[in-house]
Amino acid sequence: MSNSPPRYDQAKWTSQSVYEPLLSEKNMTEVSLDDVPLPSNLKRNSLTLPSLSEPELARHYTRLSQMTYGVDSGPYLLGSCTMKYNPKFTEDVAVLPGCSIHPDRAPHTIQGTLEILYALQEHLATIGGMDAVTLQPPAGAAGEFTGILIIKAFHESNDDFSRNEIIIPESAHGTNPASAALGGYKTIEIPSNEQGTVNIDALQAALSENTAALMLTNPNTLGLFELEIELIASMVHEAGGLLYYDGANLNALLGRSRPRDMGFDIMHYNVHKTFATPHGGGGPGAGPVGVVSKLESFLPAPIVIKTKSGFDLSTPENTIGKVHGFYGNWLCLVKALAYILRLGDSGLLDASAKAVLNANYLGSKIQYEIPFRPFYHEFVASSGDQDAAEVAKRLLDYGVHPPTTKWPLIVPQALLVEPTESENKSTLDQIAASFNAVLIEDQSTLKSAPNSTASARIDQTAAARFPILSWHALDPSL
Repeated sequence: MSNSPPRYDQAKWTSQSVYEPLLSEKNMTEVSLDDVPLPSNLKRNSLTLPSLSEPELARHYTRLSQMTYGVDSGPYLLGSCTMKYNPKFTEDVAVLPGCSIHPDRAPHTIQGTLEILYALQEHLATIGGMDAVTLQPPAGAAGEFTGILIIKAFHESNDDFSRNEIIIPESAHGTNPASAALGGYKTIEIPSNEQGTVNIDALQAALSENTAALMLTNPNTLGLFELEIELIASMVHEAGGLLYYDGANLNALLGRSRPRDMGFDIMHYNVHKTFATPHGGGGPGAGPVGVVSKLESFLPAPIVIKTKSGFDLSTPENTIGKVHGFYGNWLCLVKALAYILRLGDSGLLDASAKAVLNANYLGSKIQYEIPFRPFYHEFVASSGDQDAAEVAKRLLDYGVHPPTTKWPLIVPQALLVEPTESENKSTLDQIAASFNAVLIEDQSTLKSAPNSTASARIDQTAAARFPILSWHALDPSL
């Protein structure tokens, strides 16, 4: 009997034979497209559609859904992205009649809505140890950029225009350099030490009168806790800079440690990572930003405040302006609050505990090398002589979504794995068995994978360099 984990046979759902019975001439209806306003090279003279019964139509779309991998269909190990399961009760909350409001209504007519937003601001502030929170940014990266704008506004308010550099460790989250550059800053990368954490000597050498901030993830992308975080904070502050917390890995510390207590001045929260809202793909998600009191006046407008008569909207004195329409992506924020309230203090503590436990259990079971320990919620293994990208493709044949590959660069052929708290022991055992099965497979097997997915061996380079994002790109006349 084979010890290999069960494999999902998607091929049977994508075979043309499944659809052929539906495509006979007797099932076809001709539709004219003469009046469709599209470029001529994208038009057809006619379109033939099958006339289907409801069961046939339902089965067709069910098969299509089975061709798409998601956290509802299997484990999703995408390291540093915290792809935890999104509980369905939050969707039920978001479709309640009271959630369907026009965003331009006067504050006195939406007191319940403002109370929800205020409650989320307060809960997030408590979790991060911050003094104030904005809910406007529509994604984690947008929250980063908002934080950069606040940092810039703070220094400029002190007539400190020479601070044009932001320090970023090589173990930081991948979006940090982009956010800093978008804000007009020069990024200064510093290497890690032998333990995989911030190199204190390199940090000291990088700090200067030009330092605006240090952006840091803690635990870092290797899953390692920065044990010298208090020293790091004091060094940055003594140099006149601010300490920015990237919330990508907050799931590891939820309810146990607060960025403010470590010395951070500003942070963004990835509610899709930590509080189980859907990933927004750049929006419509949410990336709230929390700040200490000295940065509060620079927050985007408006923020929700509590008054003697209820709740109202307020414009901070030195606001950087709006970074998104109205209050942010309202329904995403409702889901985040629902998740926080449903779990409560004990539930949030349990989530972070299980996230760390699951990562360490899985790390103990797989046979790939893990060069940096002890880790928290995620770990980085090395595929050694195997190409990490080939390992990732082969894992798809085992029904496992591959981890992040070839990043962070500090680990050769990196496999960045984050199981989150969502998975149980049985699933983790199956994941480990999948990794270990791939480890002993030959190169020809890896290079032919995946074999059971709807698409395989896609030209990733061409897809990245020449994306077709609109039908305009297909019309050479435009």
